[in-house]
Amino acid sequence: MPDASDVPSDIQLIKQRKKDGIEIPLHKDVQAKTTTTLLEHIRLVHNALPELDYDEIDLSTTFLGHRFSAPIIIDSMTGGTDEATIINGRLGELAEKFGFGMGLGSQRAGLKSEELAATYSVARRNAPNAFLIANIGGAQLAKGLSIDEARKIVKMIRANALVVHLNSLQELVQPEGEPKYRGVLSKISELAKAMDVPVMVKEVGAGISREVAVKLEMAGVSAINVAGAGGTSWAGVEKLRADSANDSLKQHLGELFWDWGIPTAASLIEAKRAVKLPLVASGGLRNGLEAAKCIALGASMVGMAYPFLKAAAKSKEDLESFARTVIAELQSTMFLVGAKNIPALASSRYILTGALAQEVTRP
Repeated sequence: MPDASDVPSDIQLIKQRKKDGIEIPLHKDVQAKTTTTLLEHIRLVHNALPELDYDEIDLSTTFLGHRFSAPIIIDSMTGGTDEATIINGRLGELAEKFGFGMGLGSQRAGLKSEELAATYSVARRNAPNAFLIANIGGAQLAKGLSIDEARKIVKMIRANALVVHLNSLQELVQPEGEPKYRGVLSKISELAKAMDVPVMVKEVGAGISREVAVKLEMAGVSAINVAGAGGTSWAGVEKLRADSANDSLKQHLGELFWDWGIPTAASLIEAKRAVKLPLVASGGLRNGLEAAKCIALGASMVGMAYPFLKAAAKSKEDLESFARTVIAELQSTMFLVGAKNIPALASSRYILTGALAQEVTRP
């Protein structure tokens, strides 16, 4: 029998899983294979007479009572491992400097120990004024995560909001996953009533349907992040982890459902038509032009994860360079459609084409 000292502790297992969640997207190809965001099927209408100067354009906006310099959220990514401390520290500095929002990765690990909690709280230390979003999973709510524990998660980073992430597909494929979602909606409703900060809900790459959006609105959430398909596949990430674990069934499921989900653009349109809540668009967004398209479709904010992770893993300089590029891309798009500010961009005319037009006109 193995010596007890040879058996990995819960903390060690969490650290390894969180490390995999960084290393695999960075070094393996786990992007969608055949599914796209469908954002390529949105054509913003060019304005040959914008009647404004480029440097007049105002990117600032308000979301959940907070003022942002640009409608950008560094979307939930990581925590719970040494590598995450460096990345979250850099991302926090960026959010503070550029006036972005920032979501943390699932903070269940932070409830386990002070050591792991520090991998999240570094974001607040480096971003004392930024809008930070605490994060817990729907599966943890189903398992009985208490209101007090949710408050601890918020307190861990002095968060401005709490997001519940819905990752049923990831839990299904993950070798140690817990695909148990009975009672999650009622738990979300309890959180929305009990928490002192706004409660948001987000997917993690499979999208929010109109039916789910309506249920969430009725449950009392403050905002929804649609997080659609077309970017990083978390079924793909877990499939590669299943390869390492020699779990043939999970390997098969990960391959089968690699591209499962509602494309980001379709999910955003569905949710916008179904509910009056503010929406965050994320899932495969890679540049400021795509961000502008999402705002024109009705998103209040846009979220990006993988591009920020990739840049943050390199250096602070690469991270700032990417942020400046995204801002320039967004501002340039606004100039080309003649939108002086975010409300004007939100009312800009667009044309749906191809697969997206077909997708959103179906009953």
